[in-house]
Amino acid sequence: MNMKHTCTGLPLEVRYVHLFNIDDFSVPKAAVWNNKDCIKSRCTVDGYDWEIRFYPAHHTFATTRYLVALELAFAGEASRRRRVTATLTGRLVDYQSCCLRPIEGARTASQAFKGPSDTTLLVYIGSGRDHAHSLKTPRSLTVECTLGVVRDPKATLCPPPSDLHRHLAELRRSQAGADVTFDVSGESFAAHKNILAARSPVFMAEFFGAMAERNAHRVEVQDMDPAAFEAMLCFIYTDMLPNEVDKQQAEAGTVMLQHLLVAADRYGLDRLKVICEERLSLGIDIETAASTLALAERHNCLGLKADCVEFIARRSAKNLDAVMETEGYKQLEAISPSVLTELLKAANGRKRKSSDSN
Repeated sequence: MNMKHTCTGLPLEVRYVHLFNIDDFSVPKAAVWNNKDCIKSRCTVDGYDWEIRFYPAHHTFATTRYLVALELAFAGEASRRRRVTATLTGRLVDYQSCCLRPIEGARTASQAFKGPSDTTLLVYIGSGRDHAHSLKTPRSLTVECTLGVVRDPKATLCPPPSDLHRHLAELRRSQAGADVTFDVSGESFAAHKNILAARSPVFMAEFFGAMAERNAHRVEVQDMDPAAFEAMLCFIYTDMLPNEVDKQQAEAGTVMLQHLLVAADRYGLDRLKVICEERLSLGIDIETAASTLALAERHNCLGLKADCVEFIARRSAKNLDAVMETEGYKQLEAISPSVLTELLKAANGRKRKSSDSN
């Protein structure tokens, strides 16, 4: 069997013409094949992989005919947002000596493909009958297959997802062009003043204002957790929290988020501050409720504060009793006594509701 093909391109369609040349075809030989037996040929058209399948004898039980059929299978992957539309057209070219007859009319199938399991409907292009079994000598058969891949004119206007965050993360990791180093509790972190200033009004004032560090290449940061500072730098460059924050265990993760919220508030990173508030609200438990409440009070996180008060005082008396035994509650008493008054009011409100319902 020989195969030939040509490929032509049109503005909105890429067309591929493939010829199946079968030198030893005969109806008796094809008749022993079942409906799943086929001859396959692969090609790449417009950047996508395809498989054209030729069925020499696709049986139909309603008649005594043996149908010659084609099928197109998608062998690649389309875009998540767009399918790939393709059309398969087939016809018998050299068939007179094979006791086959072409099927009249347009023999075409069209399909919008997305996954490698997608196929067109069978395209029946010819038929042979049982009386043709008397022709024992194999003859030559040529089948022409035309594959047209429709180009989406909008596809060229759909750019890939932004990978700016990856490039900036690599810039921070490599330290290429870094012009400032931060010393944080014995650890050093290199960074780029321009990027920091573009993201933080505090860094803008620090490096390009009248502050002392304007021309400094080394800055000491006091009263800051080193891991939280590094996570904050990661967010400044990528607008995402580092994976390490999500991988930490519950209590350790809460402590990290608490430190990170402090850093965000200190450097005017409002989006990071809101993200930390949201994460902390989802992780409130007996051990962390009081310390998180004290943090919310100090840094004016009203939503986080309300969630802590709800958990401690309004849900159940057991929660309040348990939280009062924690180290965080003792610190809350020392640094934010005004919050205790709010907790008592909330607890009394819960008791009144419980009494009214009874």
